[in-house]
Amino acid sequence: MELTWFGRTCIRLKGRDAVVVNDPYPSIVGPTGRGITGDVITFSHPDDAGLGRKPGRVSRDGGTAIPGSLEDAFVLDGPGEYEVHDALITGVRTYRDAERGALRGKQTAFMTELDGLHTIHLGDIGHELTQEKLADVGSVDIACVPIGGALSATAAAALIAQLEPKIVVPMPVCEDEADCEEAMRKFFHEMGAQPTPQQKLSVTISGLPSETTTVRLESRGKS
Repeated sequence: MELTWFGRTCIRLKGRDAVVVNDPYPSIVGPTGRGITGDVITFSHPDDAGLGRKPGRVSRDGGTAIPGSLEDAFVLDGPGEYEVHDALITGVRTYRDAERGALRGKQTAFMTELDGLHTIHLGDIGHELTQEKLADVGSVDIACVPIGGALSATAAAALIAQLEPKIVVPMPVCEDEADCEEAMRKFFHEMGAQPTPQQKLSVTISGLPSETTTVRLESRGKS
């Protein structure tokens, strides 16, 4: 499976039989989608930027415009268990703050099984998980976690410790680039890792590391 980061919380998972794109908001990939294609797209929460002036197709909750290159994809934007294009996807209700959504609203974390690998996309989550939510999530091989949003670097590391993935992909989400760099520095320090940027991540079950490894990806989004 190949994992690519397009900026903020937008991640593409490309497996043998399906391609899943998480959070392809127009504010990240542009209204045309910049040629990004996929069989399934997931939105963790409605687009903070709104629908824009002339949205085409929109998400099922009506809160997000779908970029042009992804208009034919199957859209998921809420909790549930789904099997689409040979991808097994579970949406788990979570929140964008530590107050059960009272401050920034609710969201959905999506667990995707592709090529036998279990990847959780945590969206813009703002809290650690309860035992009940951890049971809903199940086993995790790869965790994509937001950095610089509602979660502090320490809280993000604690969330990763709960999930116990083999690979961690941090997604910097703060508005200011300098703030993002500082948040990423603190997170890598918490994880005891050294950032070595790479364009994409190619993973197989047999190639998973024995210990948790944190990978910094270069953005393939806006040029």
